[in-house]
Amino acid sequence: MELSEESKGILMLAARDSIESLFGEAHSSIIDYNYYPQLQQTGAGVFVTLTIHNQLRGCIGYITSKWNLYETVCDAAMQAASNDPRFPPLSEQELPKINVEISVLSPLSELEDYNMIKLGEHGLYLEEGDYRGLLLPQVAAENNFDIPGFLTALCEKAGLPQNEWEIRKLNIKTFTALVFSEVGNRTRTYERY
Repeated sequence: MELSEESKGILMLAARDSIESLFGEAHSSIIDYNYYPQLQQTGAGVFVTLTIHNQLRGCIGYITSKWNLYETVCDAAMQAASNDPRFPPLSEQELPKINVEISVLSPLSELEDYNMIKLGEHGLYLEEGDYRGLLLPQVAAENNFDIPGFLTALCEKAGLPQNEWEIRKLNIKTFTALVFSEVGNRTRTYERY
């Protein structure tokens, strides 16, 4: 999947507008995404990450989605602002301080060997019984993780013992992501689809 700069901009406005709508403050005009075929694609996973001064403030998304890309971004943005269990809901006073980052995920791929993980390019999804955890590709780069550190963080996120990945081969899948954010109006791409 590729997205034009215009489509990325529309998704960024849609995410911001969705968050502001929680406070009755949406300002952008309604965009008819029917004019943008890229935004009508269904099935893609999306995560929306909110930060304030480079500190995580909320992150929620979907590995896959039954909605189109535009609708998925809007919903994930609202969920990240109001329903991330790690944080209280975003306050109206925080609105001007947040940075919005959108990650559009590729389909999941089986991971045959931990050494095949490409740090900064691959995100990881672990599913073992009732235990699930996901780390976006940028997490490894932002935290200077090596492969053992990335796998340890994934186990922690899923609620498994930190070293479970050393004890047995876990059901881990990889994915890549097209990542773009409001910071400096620059797009950071962690995958060249």
